[in-house]
Order: sequence, then C-alpha cells, then structure tokens
Amino acid sequence: MSLLAYQKLKPSGIEYLDGVPNDWSLKRLGDLVAFAQGKAHEPYIDDDGDYICVNSRFVSTSGRTIKTCSINLTPASLNDILMVMSDLPNGRALARAYYVDDHGKYAVNQRVCRITAEKAHPRFLFYLLDRHPGLMQNDDGVHQTHLSNADFQKLKLYLPSISEQNQIARFLDHETVRIDALIEEQQRLIELLKEKRQAVISHAVIKGLDPTVQMKDSGVKWLGEVPAHWEVTPLKYVVSNLGQGWSPQCDNYPAEDGEWGVLKVGCVNGGQFNAGENKHLPVELKPDEELAIKQGDLLISRANTRELVGSAAVADKNYPRLMLCDKLYRLRLNMERATPEFLALYLRSSAPRSQIELAASGASDSMQNISQSVVMDMTLSLPPLGEQEEILRFLSVILKSSDDLVAEATSQRYLLQERRSALISAAVTGKIDVRGWQPSATATFPELAEEAV
Repeated sequence: MSLLAYQKLKPSGIEYLDGVPNDWSLKRLGDLVAFAQGKAHEPYIDDDGDYICVNSRFVSTSGRTIKTCSINLTPASLNDILMVMSDLPNGRALARAYYVDDHGKYAVNQRVCRITAEKAHPRFLFYLLDRHPGLMQNDDGVHQTHLSNADFQKLKLYLPSISEQNQIARFLDHETVRIDALIEEQQRLIELLKEKRQAVISHAVIKGLDPTVQMKDSGVKWLGEVPAHWEVTPLKYVVSNLGQGWSPQCDNYPAEDGEWGVLKVGCVNGGQFNAGENKHLPVELKPDEELAIKQGDLLISRANTRELVGSAAVADKNYPRLMLCDKLYRLRLNMERATPEFLALYLRSSAPRSQIELAASGASDSMQNISQSVVMDMTLSLPPLGEQEEILRFLSVILKSSDDLVAEATSQRYLLQERRSALISAAVTGKIDVRGWQPSATATFPELAEEAV
C-alpha cells in the first residue's frame, strides 16, 4: 500500500524538527519515563558471570559484543531502553539505544542509562530516541560528550496518541526486519567475496598458477606441498635489512606537507599502505632520517589487535619525511630474489596468517605482539623472480574485480542502512502517515510519500 503524508501540520517550534501533525502533543521526556544511570561493573567483570554487562560497546553493536559480570548493581527489565550517555567526539555510540526484548539478566554499566517508559509506548519511544538529534546536538565534535540527567529530562518530544504510537511501532518492527534481512544478505555476500579473494591469493602464492606443475613436499606441515621448482626458505634469507622505529610523544594530528610525521601502526591495515595514518612530530624533536620510508619498503605491524598483527603493506613511493614507528618492522629485501609485493601477499595468505596468529603474544586480543624471530623465521615458498611477477600480474586483475564487487555490495548495504534510518525518522516525526497500514507479504519496501524522506 502507499503511505501518504499527514494532511494537517503545525510548526514544531524545534530547530531540528519541521512541521508535525496537528494532533501530536509536545512532551518532555522526563514526564514520560523513569530514568536511572548505570553503575560501575568493571570490578565485577567475569567470563563466567551471570549478568550481561551493558556497556557502550554492547549497545553500539546491538548486543553482539558481550561481557559478563558477577554482580548486578543496576538491573534492566523487559521493555527498558538502554542508552549510551558518553562518547568520544564524533563517536558512533553516543545516544545509541538498545531495546530489552527478553527476560535476560542485564546489568547497566556506568555511562549507560536505563529508560523505562511509563506514559509512552516503549517500542515507539525506542525508535524515537535512538540517536535522537536533540541529544546528538550536545556533541560539538571536539570534546568528549557526557549527557546529563538534565539533558534527558528536558528533551522535548512530539508524540501521537498511545494507539498511534503502537501502530507506528508495529509498522517499523515489520519493515525494519525486512530491511535488516536485506542488509544481512549483502553482508553475507561481502564475506563470501572476501573469503574467495583470500582463497585465490593463498592458492596463487603457495601453489602457483599452473595446475599441472610437479609438486613436492615443502617439509613444513602447515605449508604442505609446493611446486617442485620453488625454493623453500626462511624469510630472513631474502631480507637485506630489518629495521624498527621509535615512538616519540607526537601531536595527535597528521603531518602536513613539509613537516615530519611518525607512522601509526594502522598504516598497513587492509594490505594497502596509507601514508595518512601518521602523527605530527613536534618541531622541537629531531627526526631520524635513517627511519624515513622508501619506495619498496615492506612494512609489517609488530603490535596490533589479534586480527591485524602481522599485517603487511608496501610503500608505493619515497616518503622522506615519514618515519617508522616502534610498532612496525621495516623489511628491505634482496630484490634479486623476492619482490616486496609478493611477500606482502604471501604474509596475508591463509597458512602464514594462521602461523602469525599462533605465534602472537599479549595480555589481550586488543594488543598482540610478534617478535622479530617470528617474522624472520617464517617459511617461504618462493618462486623464481619472473614467476613472482607473473603471479602479481594475475592477482592484480583478479583482486581488482573482487574489490569492485565488494565495493558494490558495501554501497548497497550502506544505502539500505540509510533507507532504514530515513524510514524510522519519517515515521516517528510524522512525515508519513501509517495509521491505515497493514502488513503486506508482497512489497519489498513501503512506498513513501515523496516529501517524506
């Protein structure tokens, strides 16, 4: 069915809100709900705890990232709304809401609040409050934002009758489920494309391109068979120099042209060197020119998260004013034996990647380390130089096609997410009239009034 706009509107009197339906009423959030701030549960974090610790990470990931605790100081109940009260400038968690739709044992942590609807439909209120612009305007983009009790109590909201709130909630529950299914479909496609990409890389750099080539046992269990004419050697025998940088106290912004910068470990994430991932070196500190980056340098992250430690990328040109940081290894190779681009792909392939993850050490998954010996003793299956270049040419074509498909699926997912947000905003602010809506089994999306979104 077609969704129309409300026929009669009135000025809202709120700067971020246009006209609202004539019969919607202006309320303060504090008059509609009971409000409570969470308490510190960090001292009671326990992998075997009985309670879900509702922190900002839990809320911002829609409950996918879970920590548990052994004590519950601020319990939440069915139909409560849990909202993040504090976040970094321009953060994605501020005012993000989570709706309690089960009887789980939730312990609300500090910097998260519990909102219990008393004079409003809780599900409608959840859709209305999630990243509400009246709360988001407290984020100045510069300082960490801390929403106060007063920010919530005085928040002005326009609401329809309870029955209409219920109808809007029904509509949004139905339509967001369908959109979420399409988003999930795109996410699965992205994951499958990435898995296929990884498989193509792994086969090419370990088995080669010729399916008829004679194979031999590499002598390394995790490596298996490799082409008979390939060399099996530790990486250290193709490295002419291994360097590691330093970690001065830098300014927390990138260096501009003509200034010195120190690379951040994230410059190699994703397998492509990103020179913009750096911090400005204060003018009073003398740069070390020996640590400047040169074209062809193979950079490997020494310390990073478990998923990213050991990430490798190659500098695409000389960067005479960018220095190596202490969380990166810099390998300069014997170019008569190995190309840095081939080795970067090799280190990203499945079997070597698994060995790096096994060898990484650290107190938590958020910061793992690999030693120089892990890198230098890594076994290579190394084809002749000409064959390395042939493999690189083959992969450049395949990976470009794969990247294009991933980019297209990512764009579709983003558009669906935007569509979802626009639909929710239109429904809870009175831009579309869903009073006559009933579920349809045929439509992929509801047809919105042209002026609605």
